[in-house]
Order: sequence, then structure tokens, then C-alpha cells
Amino acid sequence: MLNRLCTIWKKLAGRGFCVAALDFVFLAFAAYLGYAIRLTLFIPPVNLPDLGRVALVFPASIVVIFLAGRQYGTLWTQAGFEDYVRFARLYVLGALLFAAVFFSWRLALPSRALFLLPRTSFAIMLFSGMIFCGALRVSWRLALPPHPTSQLQLDALIFGAGEAGTLLARDLLRNPGELRLRGFIDDDLQKEGKRIAGLAVLGGSEALPSLVRRHQIKVVLVALPSVNGRRIRTLYDALAPLGVSVRVLPSLHELAGGNISVSRLRHIRLEDLLGREPVQLDIQKVAAYLRGRSVLVTGAGGSIGSEIVRQVLRNGPKEVVLLGHGEQSIYLLLESLRDSPVPLCPIIADAADAAGMRGVFARWRPQVVFHAAAHKHVPLMEDCPREALRVNALGTLTTAELAGEFRAERMVLISTDKAVNPSSVMGASKRVAELLLGEAQERFPSTVYMAVRFGNVLGSRGSVIPKFEQQIANGGPVTVTDPAMKRYFMLIPEAVSLVIEAGAIGQGGELFALDMGEPVSITEMAELLIRLHGYEPRKDVSIVYTGIRPGEKLFEELFYDPDAVRPTAHPKVFASRLTAPKTAPVAELLRQSLDEPGRALELLRQMVPEYRKNIRKH
Repeated sequence: MLNRLCTIWKKLAGRGFCVAALDFVFLAFAAYLGYAIRLTLFIPPVNLPDLGRVALVFPASIVVIFLAGRQYGTLWTQAGFEDYVRFARLYVLGALLFAAVFFSWRLALPSRALFLLPRTSFAIMLFSGMIFCGALRVSWRLALPPHPTSQLQLDALIFGAGEAGTLLARDLLRNPGELRLRGFIDDDLQKEGKRIAGLAVLGGSEALPSLVRRHQIKVVLVALPSVNGRRIRTLYDALAPLGVSVRVLPSLHELAGGNISVSRLRHIRLEDLLGREPVQLDIQKVAAYLRGRSVLVTGAGGSIGSEIVRQVLRNGPKEVVLLGHGEQSIYLLLESLRDSPVPLCPIIADAADAAGMRGVFARWRPQVVFHAAAHKHVPLMEDCPREALRVNALGTLTTAELAGEFRAERMVLISTDKAVNPSSVMGASKRVAELLLGEAQERFPSTVYMAVRFGNVLGSRGSVIPKFEQQIANGGPVTVTDPAMKRYFMLIPEAVSLVIEAGAIGQGGELFALDMGEPVSITEMAELLIRLHGYEPRKDVSIVYTGIRPGEKLFEELFYDPDAVRPTAHPKVFASRLTAPKTAPVAELLRQSLDEPGRALELLRQMVPEYRKNIRKH
């Protein structure tokens, strides 16, 4: 019965004429209180005409202003602080309108005022009217919605009783859905035992396992947008054996410009658990070199290239040329950016096609070039060395030469940690690209060339994560090459932020890399993914070791000579020099290898001697 009454009451909040009628009644009652408190509970007959006039004019003045200010268009069941501030301002304007009407009549009829209103009654009326109308709106905000049956709800705790946790709790209390809140968990001892949004702070994180068992908690909501990965990993490891689902609010970066609500909660993801903190770069501060410039992004349809495009667009370029070899990926990128105010120029072309690329540079004359076009799959490139050299190396050479010839201001090459002491064709071809960039810097000193190295990128097309997830969906097994294999990982937005930052701080001939923390065990990552899908590793889903594939290494490096690495203006970004080879020019050997496909591997070993040594080791 109570739930039904609450439902009916909350429905009234969405009907403007009902709200206006209730306002009028409450304001008329406030007028009565003004006289009753000043005179007597039973108004003397001599004052009844005056009360009648005030009880009509005062509510009418307030309601007229509310109507003019569109107050009755507010949905009070979901109102926020700004709505109540606006209500108060409009109420004050309505009171001023009533005062103006009242004193105008007093001046017009000095011998006998149209109605008599003592000053005390006037103050009581204004004050009580605001209380009544405000309480009416708050009652809609706080009225409990009908709860679904308890069998359909999961008991939940909120981890974090700060501002984010409080906002989340209030939203859940209004719209509980499948969750029923039992309280907060917070490590702040001053909050323990207190009540926030009507819910008790039950204890700190050390009490979480016992609280989960005592209250039969099924879901823990992590409301700490600035929490680090290690904290989430510790929390997840403690709760996973208890069969508790963990959901988190996005990071502060993801929440920027949005409200904290139930809809923003998401299930925990792999990147939340890897224990490495993403490096935050102030792109708005450093990216002034992009404003008003013509920007070319090769490989724009790829996971890295498309994110480069999105981050470049936030910094006011004159136009962005989207160059890619796959028409579908460029089409999908254009569809996702259809509302962009910056002109987008899609080009379907091969970065290694000198004639086609020359036409692109001649037409748009890009001032900033981001070269992300590349083949990335290590096993595939082992069987296609000429194609790896054609796209990864010749594509870089073609783009770099045209950037210098057409006097581009900057060119940034997207490289990889696999280019350091490479053991694969793909890694060696990217090392050749770096050497070619060093040659281009010597040939075209007026253009600033730089390369950026980073490790595996979560969510990119070349990432192993989609493969693992597909294997888990199929029931396993999950295939890992070697139990000792480790890799560096980073997020796509973070990797691209490094690219944009490098374009700003580079002076020419630098090779940048990010402090990526500790490498992650691939076996550990596979186990985490299996648990995130609700299974137990090696029990529900098996892990099979298949052996290292041709071209793979157990560990990756970021620099050839760590002693030659220097810090930059950003504490997490490091740099070394792009060195041109001291032997025969790499560009000549590259073109020879493409003209003689049978000698591609032989000439690749000449271009990258360390590749030859690593092949012998394997």
C-alpha cells in the first residue's frame, strides 16, 4: 500500500498543473499562518477580507513567476542542487512581485489600503511559503519508489564513502533496479559508524570479507574514480574467492563532463587489474603545435591511428587527412566522427605507394604527419618478409622523404618495443623504419622527425586479449606460448597521448618511450581474464602452453643502450637518439631487397645486424 501511494505521489511531480495547484494551496496556507501567528488562530472577522485578498494575490504572484521561469517543467524526482537554487531564485522574484503589487496599491489608495498586511505577517508568510513549496519538491525527491521483490535483488556494498560514493548511493536509492544497498565500506576511521545518504558506514577494507559473509553480499561497487590499479587488484583478489561480483566507476578522465550514476558503473576489466598506473599527459597544454595545422594520419583506420585522429581533433587542427589502405576501417572512422566540426579528408591509399603519396602531399601539404600505417602481426610477417619491409620500412621511407620534400614541420613514427634487438621480421622491419627516420633527419634538417616506442596496447587489433576472450567463450583451452613470457602493456588513449606529447617536445632525431612499469606475465593475464569471465583457471578453463613461435622473445626491451636514455620534461617519458647507420645507407639496401624478393631476409639481416645475431640464438 505504501509503495502504491509513493508511486502515485511521484507521478504528480511530472504533471505541471498538479504542482502549480499544490503550490497555490500551500502558499495560501502560508498566508493564513502569517495572520494566525501574528493575530490569533481564529482570524478576527475584521481581518478576514484582508486575509482573503492576500491568500489570492500572494500565491498568484509566486505561481505566475514560476510559470514564466518554466519551474513546472522540472522533473522533481530527479532534481539536483541547481534545480533547488533556481527554485529559490524564482520564489524570491515572486515575493518581490507580490511586494510591488502590495505597496503599489497602498500608495494608490492611501486613505484606505486595498488590504492590510502587518509586517510580521508578511515575513512569516514569505518564510513559511518557501518552506512549504521547498518541502513539497523535496518530498518527491525522497519518496521511496516501489521495490521489486527481494528475490530479484542482489545485496550490495559501496566501497568508498566519499563524494562519488554518496552520489552513487543516492542514485541507487532512487533507482535500485537489481541492487539493494546494505551500506558503505571506507577506510576513513572518522566515517565508521556514521550514516551517509541514510546508509551506515560498516567498516574498513579489512572487514570486507566478514561483512560480505554476514550480509550475504553479492555485488561490491567501487566508487573511487581515482583509485589505483593495485588497490583494485587487491580488492578483486579478496572478493573473487567469495563469489562476489565487482563493479567500478570509470576513472576521473572517463567521468569528465558526466554525472556519477548507476548507469556509469561497469564490470571490472583487465586493465583495472594489471597493477600499472596509466601515465596522465596534459595534451591540451602541449598540443598547441596542432592548432590551425593540416594534419596527416597514415593508418588512420587502425586502433592506434583512429585514436590519434580523435585526440588531434580535440586540439583545433585546420583539417585532418585520414589515410588508410582498408576502406571499411576508414568508413567506420568517418561514421564515428560525422559530427566533427573539423574537415576530414578520407584517402584510400598505400603508404608505400610513392606516386599516390606524392599526390596526397601535393594536394594537402600536411604540416604535421603521424605515421601509424604498419603490419603488426609477428607470426604472419615471418612468412612475408618482403611485405613487412614494403609496408613498415618503405612506407616509412616514402612518408619521411615526402614530409621533408614538402617541408612538413613534424613527423612522428609509431614504433614498437619489438624493434629493440629484434628476433622477428616484424620487429626488424620496424627497426629499419627507425634507421630510415634517422637518415631522413640528416637529409631534411628543417623537418623535425621523431619516433615513439611502446609495448602491447590493450584493445588494439594486434592484442592477444581478443584471442583469449574468444577461446574462453568457446570453453577453452586458452593457449599461451610459454609460462615465462612477459610483455609491457598500456592503454590505447595513453599510448596515443605519448605520441601527441612526443610531437610537442621533440626537437628532431629523438626516440621516445614511456615508463611502462613492470612487464606483465602472459600466464597471469590469461588467468585474470578467465576469472573475469566467471570461471576458475585450470579447472573450468584450461591453459595450454604451445611453445614460442618463430620470431617471438620471452621479454621485450625499450632501448638498445639504457645508459644513453635521458629524461624529458615529463617524468614518465624518456628519450634517446635516432641514429643513422654507419654502414651502407639503409634506403639503398631496402630498395634492393624489394627488387630481389628472394634476398629480402638476407638484406634485412644486413640492415639490422642484431637481428641476424638473435636469429642465431633462436
